[in-house]
Amino acid sequence: MKISLIQTSLTWENPQANRDNFETLINSIKEATDIIILPEMFSTGFTMTPNAVAETMDGDTVKWMKATAAAKDCAVTGSLVIEENGSYYNRLLFVLPDGEIKTYDKRHLFSLAGEDKAYTAGADRLIINYRGWKISPFVCYDLRFPVFSRNTEDIDLMLYVANWPAPRVAAWDALLKARAIENMCYVAGVNRTGQDNNGHSYLGHSQVLDELGTNVVQPKENEGVFTVELNKESLLETRNKFQFLNDRDSFSLLR
Repeated sequence: MKISLIQTSLTWENPQANRDNFETLINSIKEATDIIILPEMFSTGFTMTPNAVAETMDGDTVKWMKATAAAKDCAVTGSLVIEENGSYYNRLLFVLPDGEIKTYDKRHLFSLAGEDKAYTAGADRLIINYRGWKISPFVCYDLRFPVFSRNTEDIDLMLYVANWPAPRVAAWDALLKARAIENMCYVAGVNRTGQDNNGHSYLGHSQVLDELGTNVVQPKENEGVFTVELNKESLLETRNKFQFLNDRDSFSLLR
C-alpha cells in the first residue's frame, strides 16, 4: 500500500484558500497512491471558534474530498470542523474513492486550549478495512493516550493527524515511535507547518514508522508531499516472528 503524507502551512479560518493549496500539492502526486493524509483541521487551522468556520457533511470541503478521492482513485483523510445537530465536532473523515465516508470524532479534546469547551467529544474508535489493510485513524491529542490506541484488533496501520506545536515536537516524535513499537503496526503521523493566528509555530515532523519503530519516512520539516510504500507481508512476518502482541495484558477501557 502506498500512502502520501501532505505537510504544509494552513491559512487561518479560510477553507477555500486551504483547499486550493492542498489541491495544488495533491496534483503534484504523479504516481498512484492509496491514501492521501491531510493534517488536523486542515481547512481552517486549530481554531476554537467553530461557529465561524463549521461546515456540514454536505459542505464544500466534504464535496472537495469526495471529488479528490474519485479523481485520484484513492482514499483522502484528515479532520475538519463539522456542525451536526447543534454541536461542533473535530471530525476525521476517511473518504473512499466511491464516495463512501467513514467518520471518527476526536475523543481526547485538548483541554489546555479549551477544545473541550468548544467541541463535543467522540466515543468510539474507527477501524476501516481498505484494500486489504486494517486501518485505525486518530486525531492529535489522542496520541498521548496509549490505552485508546491499543492494538487488540490486528490493526496494520494507525494514522495520527495533528496540529502539534513546535515546543512539544520531541513528544510527538517519541509518542509516534512508542505507538508503533507497542502495537507492532505501521504508524503514520501528519502534522502542519507554519504559524497560526494564536502565535503557535509548527515544525511538521510528519513521518512513518514500521512495527519495530524504525522510520521509513524520516521526520520532515519542509512543506511537501511524502509518499511511501508499506509492506504488509513484512509486517506480518515480524509479528509472527516475535509475537509480542500475544503477551499483552487483557483489560477493558471504561468510559
